[in-house]
Amino acid sequence: MLYDVTIDGKNYRLDLSRADGRWSCRLDGRAVEVEAILARPDVLSLRIGNLAYEVKSERVANDLHLWVGSTRFAVEVRDPRSLRGRSRAADDKGPKKIIAPMPGKVVRLLLREGDSVEAGAGVAVVEAMKMQNEIKSPKKGTVQKILVSEGTPVNAGDVLAIVE
Repeated sequence: MLYDVTIDGKNYRLDLSRADGRWSCRLDGRAVEVEAILARPDVLSLRIGNLAYEVKSERVANDLHLWVGSTRFAVEVRDPRSLRGRSRAADDKGPKKIIAPMPGKVVRLLLREGDSVEAGAGVAVVEAMKMQNEIKSPKKGTVQKILVSEGTPVNAGDVLAIVE
């Protein structure tokens, strides 16, 4: 199966196939040795080479986030053979809300209203369970509105800022 994957604004081509109970993986044409086990719903245990990872998936509104350890990544997966996949150009049109993925407290704003921002660049830092998580822009554009200030408590799904 062939997929176009965008992780924090960077595009990759992923080719996965399974034979004899083992996965074959090529990332941008390069073979990668991977063992994968579904540990529990929405949690995948991966061994890539000699390194082990626990990957948790999380849906927030219409966005997909993957957690690898304590690091969160904004992810979009498209099957180029499917008409269900949305084109990247369509995703970049119009304003996009930057949503808090978890309850916590805004500890730092990295940009101000009117600042330009690249896709995948940090906009705010939210502290949750004593861990600081950089919340990133889903698209390149201009910060139109910041709806929180430093020290503001937020709930999962709260809008932090709007990028257009």
